[in-house]
Amino acid sequence: MTQAWFILTRADGRDICAPSPAQLADALAEVYRGGVTPDGGHAAVVLRFGYDDGLMYQVEVASGGEVTFEEWSDRDCEIALARPRHMSALPQDDALQLWQWLAQRQVAKIRSQPWQGA
Repeated sequence: MTQAWFILTRADGRDICAPSPAQLADALAEVYRGGVTPDGGHAAVVLRFGYDDGLMYQVEVASGGEVTFEEWSDRDCEIALARPRHMSALPQDDALQLWQWLAQRQVAKIRSQPWQGA
């Protein structure tokens, strides 16, 4: 049977498997407070959802509300299933909503959002 998994990669690079709603909100709050990486770059957090034997989706949120949504054939990012989609200056609550949809496996709702260039 195919097992689903979720991984949150925090701005400091730490991975959290099966993050709680509070952990998701805390990770986004850190980035929206203007978090930076140790080398001075813009902080980013990524939530990934996938299956052991197949598809993987990820929503990355960077400082300033820059959001990228990607779809992959597998966990190793071997084949992109669609071009990456982007949003700019997305409010924190809207970014959290995208993550909540991903955690609920509602990928169609994420795809239907007003992505730039879509």
